[in-house]
Amino acid sequence: MLTEKDRIQIEAHGLNLKQVVGQLETFAKGIPPAKIITAASAGNGIEVCGNDTQKELIAYYEARKDKNTIVKFVPASGAATRMFKFLFEFLENFNPEVETFNRFVKSGNHTQMEIFAKSIKDFAFVNDVRKKIRENYPEYKQSKKGVRLQYFVKSMLEESGLNFGKLPKGLIPFHKYSKYATTAFEEQLYEAAHYAKSKNNAYLHFTFSEAHVPFFKEEFETVKKRVGKKMKTEFHVSYSFQKPETDTIAVTPENKPFRDAKGKLVFRPSGHGALLENLNEVDADIIFIKNIDNVVAQDYVADTAEYKKMLAGKLLQVQEQAFHYVSLLNDEGETPEAIAEIKSFLWNDLNIKDIPNDRSHLIGLLHRPIRVCGVVKNTGAPGGGPFWVKNDMGVTSLQIVETAQIDMEDKHQANLVSEATHFNPVDLVCGVKDYLGNKFDLTNYADPNTGFITEKSQGGKDLKALELPGLWNGAMAKWNSIFVEVPLSTFNPVKTVNDLLQKEHRPNA
Repeated sequence: MLTEKDRIQIEAHGLNLKQVVGQLETFAKGIPPAKIITAASAGNGIEVCGNDTQKELIAYYEARKDKNTIVKFVPASGAATRMFKFLFEFLENFNPEVETFNRFVKSGNHTQMEIFAKSIKDFAFVNDVRKKIRENYPEYKQSKKGVRLQYFVKSMLEESGLNFGKLPKGLIPFHKYSKYATTAFEEQLYEAAHYAKSKNNAYLHFTFSEAHVPFFKEEFETVKKRVGKKMKTEFHVSYSFQKPETDTIAVTPENKPFRDAKGKLVFRPSGHGALLENLNEVDADIIFIKNIDNVVAQDYVADTAEYKKMLAGKLLQVQEQAFHYVSLLNDEGETPEAIAEIKSFLWNDLNIKDIPNDRSHLIGLLHRPIRVCGVVKNTGAPGGGPFWVKNDMGVTSLQIVETAQIDMEDKHQANLVSEATHFNPVDLVCGVKDYLGNKFDLTNYADPNTGFITEKSQGGKDLKALELPGLWNGAMAKWNSIFVEVPLSTFNPVKTVNDLLQKEHRPNA
């Protein structure tokens, strides 16, 4: 199926023939669904901390954070197009020469558009849009309501306007304060200063498309003085991109290599699992991971920050104990009582239920990256959640599993999903160094059998795409995982522009 020309193209892309053949074999064989045993719940894989425990963990972190290097890792790739989906549909479907806006709203399922139209003045970007309207549509004030809305949306989304449809989500104005508006990028800096700084320095690493680098750099230069002065913090921002060598080959519905009009192979980005390579290059003792759009207005940050500190305190507490036990076992200084204590730690603190007896296997279980994951009570939001899973070796472990990984046609599996009490908001604190301070190679702790095969199209033709194991799913499958309940108030993603109307995105001043 592959020619010498293909081989040259593959290697020019940073891949090799063996990798691509392996990907083609994966398409042919398919990826077996995750076998969930039960949903994790409070007391069954999810820890619920009382007030005293929360305070203890926060204090534990506060006392040690200045001795650690800390980085906040923010996946921020991709354009904000989906955030404005119903606005694009409005431009496509509304014709002011045929109907009024009110009739358009009543004629179909346009509730989101109606909410948007009533709330325009409340959005942080309203003044920027109005400025573009004055430049591009001088007839705006004399126009009917529907036409004015068209002009407003065009001035937001189109290239001749603010071009929000092509901008990354991190650069969209989210919050409106009395003297200025802030982007999600700026709010990530502000939030980091509350919990992810050491000795008044905060380090943040963002991943996004290379084309967006100049825009983020410009934004950083614009806001760093304002946030730095307010938070008495010096910010250090670094960037990386999803690497071409993490792309995967596309295939036809018959699992043959998909080719473009010129007969070349088509490679596609392999999902957020590709960012494991980026995370693996971050050198820090503690890494916080949080999505770019999960921010709140500054009035609400203090509450969120306390729970981040709690998760970090939990990480440091467990990590210190694990390091002690690894050192003890490596020095062969354990007693039968110590072995019993280690097994209890593995069972109760690290949620490991298949525990061996010999020293080398005990060391293997302790000598792994650790992640503490904040999980929130299930609200029916799409996405992954914490489950007990049995792998093909028969080993049971706690994992974050996406619905796409589960065979929902299997009634038993579907019932287990319906019983899930908690949801994964992507709120992780990671320890990626061993007891000697050496970095783990994180690629050794991924499960390659937990990717996704998705159906897409290109040039009007159907294709199948392969996504690598998700960054907080299969890419961390062999980490030691701890799930801790955090309140829903810490989870405020902006999936559509109207989410910015929620209380947590509305500053008091």
